[in-house]
Parts: sequence; C-alpha cells; structure tokens
Amino acid sequence: MTLSDRARVLALRCEPRVNELARHMARESFEQLPGYAGLPDDVKDLEIAATVRYGVRLFLRRVTEPHPGPGGLRLFRERAAQRAEEGMPLHLLLRSHALGVYVLWQLLRETAEPGEEDALIELVDLLLRSHHSLVGAVAETYMDERSALEAEQRERRRSLVRGFLDGTLEPGRALLEQLGLDGPALVLAVALEPSADAGEASGGEASGGAGPRGPEPGGPQPGNAVTVRRRMRRVQTVLDQAFGAELLFLFDAGAGRAVVPRGGEPPGDLAERLTRACGAEVRITAVAAATPEAVPEASRTAVEILRVARTCGLPPGLHVLDDVLLEFHLSRPGPSSHRIAALLDPVAGRPELLRTLRTHLAQHQDRRLTAAQLGLHPNTVDNRLARLTELTGLDPSSPRGAALAIAALLLRDTTAGPDGASAAG
Repeated sequence: MTLSDRARVLALRCEPRVNELARHMARESFEQLPGYAGLPDDVKDLEIAATVRYGVRLFLRRVTEPHPGPGGLRLFRERAAQRAEEGMPLHLLLRSHALGVYVLWQLLRETAEPGEEDALIELVDLLLRSHHSLVGAVAETYMDERSALEAEQRERRRSLVRGFLDGTLEPGRALLEQLGLDGPALVLAVALEPSADAGEASGGEASGGAGPRGPEPGGPQPGNAVTVRRRMRRVQTVLDQAFGAELLFLFDAGAGRAVVPRGGEPPGDLAERLTRACGAEVRITAVAAATPEAVPEASRTAVEILRVARTCGLPPGLHVLDDVLLEFHLSRPGPSSHRIAALLDPVAGRPELLRTLRTHLAQHQDRRLTAAQLGLHPNTVDNRLARLTELTGLDPSSPRGAALAIAALLLRDTTAGPDGASAAG
C-alpha cells in the first residue's frame, strides 16, 4: 500500500510525540484494564512503555516503508509468550492491543489539521491493516506458548501420578498435597477389550503364550493409536462425571489407572456407561485404599484383578476381587510357580489347545458350550482336550487337574519368557 505525501507528512508530525504517547498509555490508558493497576511501576515504565514505543515507531516506519523486512513483529511475539507464561488471560492481552490502536488513532486525529482528512483516512486504513496482522501474530504465539506450558504441566503431573501409583515416589506430604490426597482413596483400573483377532496378533496364543494377556498400564494394545487415545480420554471424562471430581488419571495405550480422592463406591452401571462412551467393551475394577500410602499396593491389586478376570474368561464389565478370589490366590508367585506354569510348556506351540483349555474352564467344563463358543464340533473339543492331556499330563476333567490348569494359565502371564514358554528351570 503506497501512501500519499500528505499522509507521510502527517505521520512524521506524530513522531516527536512517541515517548509522550508511550508514557500516556503505560500510565493512564491501560489503567482501565482489569489487574493492570497492580503491576509494578518498573514493569509499566520500562517493559510496557518500551513495547508501546516499539509498536508506534513500527507503524510510523511502515508509512515510509510499505514493505518492511521480516522480524517486525518479533518483540510482540516475545511479549505474547511472556504474558502466556505469566498467566495473563488472552482476552486481556488482546484488549490491551486494541486499546493501544485506539490511543494511536486519537494521536493521529489530534495531530491532523483542517484539510488533512484524506491523509488521516489513509493512515487509519494502514493502522487497521497493521492491527489485523499484529493480533494474529500475538494470538498465535500466545496459544502456542500456553499449549506448550500446559503440555509440560500435564506431563509433570503424569510423571508424579505414575511414580506414585508404581511406588517409585515416596508418598510424602509435599507429593500428597500436589495430588490432593489426604485420606482414604479408591483406585480404579480400566482396560479396553481388544478384538479376538487383534489379541492374537498382539502377542496372544499365536505367539506361544497362554492367550491374550490382561491389559496392563504401559503395555501394547491393538487398534489404531489415535482411536485408542480418543477412547481413553472418553473413559476419563466418564469417570470424572461418575465421581463428581477430576480424578488422577493415567493411561497408556488401551489401559489406565485412576485415583478417586476420599474413596467411595463405583456406580453399578459404570462399565455400561464406559462401553457406551467408548464404543468398545471395557473392563474395570475398584480397590479401596485406607490411606494415601496404601494406594500403590491397591493399584497393583486392581491391575492384577483385571488380568486374572480376563485369563479366567470372565466377560468384560465391572470386576471385584471376590469375583476371582480363588484364581487371584492361585496366581500369586511362590516357590512352586515356575513348576506349575511349566506344566503347559509342552503345548506352548499349540495355541488351539490352549484356547480350547481356557474356554473349557471358563464354560465350567461344559463340552457343548465350549464347542459353541469356539465354533467347533463337541467331538473336536474332546479330541483337543485329550491331546492336551496326553502332552501335559493334566486332566482338566478332574478337580485336581482343573485347578492345576487354572493356576498354570494364570502363572504363565507372570513367568513367561520372551518366547512365551515358562521360565522354569
């Protein structure tokens, strides 16, 4: 945009008043902005006044340089980032720039003489065009800085919550105050249920293990990563609404853990609400912690309940310890754990036998229900179980054999080596 000579002359008459205008804005004009009066005098007289001087001179320079070089808005971007870091609301920052444009317009109007109306209109047109670019740069920088700061805060909080739940951070007074914990709590573990085909592809029976492992925080999950993250955010929203508070929530892939301050009981329809929100089946469990210091152990118990519930073939939903009390006890590592887990080593490479055994036990040893669940003929189920007995010596039709088979399936998740076989010596 090329300005007329009369417009340039008018602008040049304003230049001697730049310092006066900067002091006026810093000391009087901006006082009407909320919170401005409480700023230290040196901030007003040095930083803010300097920014005003820079902005006015940048505008006046554009009168004679229609196409200024890059970097003209650098200072405004720096100030916007600084205001974002200080926590100034964006609307106040933008109001200060809008007010500055109005005060500059007043200066131009007061300086203009009769007959310079056209020149004044040219300068106002330039002023409004410049303000458009300035507001865009300021808002963009502010939002970028706020996003970066909030991401840092979220990551720091995630690290604190992770360390607390995993027991790697001592639950001292300072940490508990930051997390808002000062009494009993309820620890939740939640996991999205993977599809059957995805479960096999992600390290289930096809890899030689004892079937799909229960989802654990930090463990790999099937499905599109973006979809999984979106679903887990929905899980967090539902949990916050269900308990009427913003919970300490930590999720990785398709599993998460949450802490409900002051404890309580989960709503009976919580699993159904989560499933509706996610569009996927969900497992969830809750374990009470009498004190904040008991939260890490409650977290480990909650995650283990989910793993045992899946290994036992329970359908997705809300699980409590009593649902898997015997299986939970059988899955505890001990001196005999490796030897029990190793009982299934002979069929580690036969996923169809392990799948049949798992389903047979989950269906209370009913061959017809097992066959229907697997889409097989009942005779095929009998043949597979007979082959498993022949290879392992376990007879799932007997009480002792069934108990050993359950314990072996549960313990293999804990004692399995990299190839899926038991680590027994």
